[in-house]
Amino acid sequence: METFVYRPKGVCSQEMRFEMDGDIIRSVKIVGGCAGNLLGISRIITDKKISEVISAFEGVRCGIKPTSCPDQISKALLAYAAEHDIKVN
Repeated sequence: METFVYRPKGVCSQEMRFEMDGDIIRSVKIVGGCAGNLLGISRIITDKKISEVISAFEGVRCGIKPTSCPDQISKALLAYAAEHDIKVN
C-alpha cells in the first residue's frame, strides 16, 4: 500500500489523499469541498481500478467551472498512473 497525495486545482477541495494498492484505490480522504458528496464519492471509488474511475469522472464539470472534484480525482489518478508506469486505457 502506498499513500498518494494530490492538490486539486480549480475546486473547493484542498487535498486528496489516496491509499493505493497498485492500480486499485483502497481508500480516499478529501479535505475541503462538499463534505457529504465527497464522502459518498470516496466510498463509491474504494476498491475500484483507477481506469474505471478515470473513465467515469474525467471531464465532469461543476456548474460553470471547467473542472470538478470528480474531474480532479481523475487527474490525480492519471498523475499516479504516470508516476508508476500504470497503463489506464
